Amino acid sequence: MNLSILLAGVCAVSLAVHVASVVTVIARFKRRDVGTAGLASAGVSILRPVCGIENFIEETLRSTFMLNHPRYEIIFCVAEADDPVIPLVERLIAAHKQVAARLLIGNSTVSSNPKLNNLVKGWHASRHEWVLMVDSNVLMPRDLLQRMQAAWREDTGLVCSPPVGAAPQNLWAELECAFLNTYQARWQCFADAIGLGFAQGKAMLWRRDVLDAAGGIEALSVEIAEDAAATKIVRGQGLRVRLVETPFAQPLGRRGAVDVWRRQLRWARLRRDTFKWFFIPEIFTSAFAPLVLATLAAALAGRSVLAMVAPIVAVWYGAEALLACAAGWPLALRIVALFMLRDALLPLLWIAAWTGDEFEWRGKAMTVAVSTT
Repeated sequence: MNLSILLAGVCAVSLAVHVASVVTVIARFKRRDVGTAGLASAGVSILRPVCGIENFIEETLRSTFMLNHPRYEIIFCVAEADDPVIPLVERLIAAHKQVAARLLIGNSTVSSNPKLNNLVKGWHASRHEWVLMVDSNVLMPRDLLQRMQAAWREDTGLVCSPPVGAAPQNLWAELECAFLNTYQARWQCFADAIGLGFAQGKAMLWRRDVLDAAGGIEALSVEIAEDAAATKIVRGQGLRVRLVETPFAQPLGRRGAVDVWRRQLRWARLRRDTFKWFFIPEIFTSAFAPLVLATLAAALAGRSVLAMVAPIVAVWYGAEALLACAAGWPLALRIVALFMLRDALLPLLWIAAWTGDEFEWRGKAMTVAVSTT
């Protein structure tokens, strides 16, 4: 077979898979399932680990008190007594006395994961069968618990939501949306749609007995990332991780280029460390590889590179823009340029993930080389 034809065929397959993932996720967002968990009247304990002052922190934490659910408690977890977020949390609790809420301060060193160490006390203090762990920067819609309930089935061990970037206020925040939304959230929702769902630590709804069967919250220390450990625990019990149909928003505000790079590098190195065989093919999940192969195919066939590349760019990024529009996600005028910048950075991130173990989390230097303490 002529090499140029082979390369063109690989490009066509990549483009077809990309479009199929977009169509699948759009269809998923339009579906409204009814779950089997019976959460409508069951009590829910909501654990929110907080650390420092973030963009939109008051709005995201306040949303915890606005849920349309008859019975839930909120447990805010702070590791250090001098954390500047504490006065804000105390003020919100005082202003919403109709909701059972409390603040726990302290740290349990069960792992090298600071967030998990912060959450341990909240898990043991919670009193309901259902426990939702949700990051402080997630904006909780009023029907969040109902939407998570709708994803639960008889074979479910955990329901999660990937983060979706919202309210970007500068170029770099828009770039982060390009990473989070039509790339990462799309692939994660597509994986769930084909039965390969995996956990995301932004929002995780547990039924207490599932995690207790593995040894309780401390069992999440077997991996440096609690969501990777959660995925392995759930699958080890013959259960599935499922995702909500429409992910929850994380308002971004302003971002710096270095901040976006560090965050993506942290996630890439964690994925490489915890799910190596799934991380290897990530190099092929963006438009970078198909565009390189299309360029080579055109050169070998003596055809115009532009004629080969332009249709791929139009269909690939047009499909992503259509997904963002259908989902109501931010869609900047420069969106195609941002998609292309993201896809140019992804191979560099993939290489960087293999060439080091260090990353930064909230200003703290960490490494994937040591997964437990």
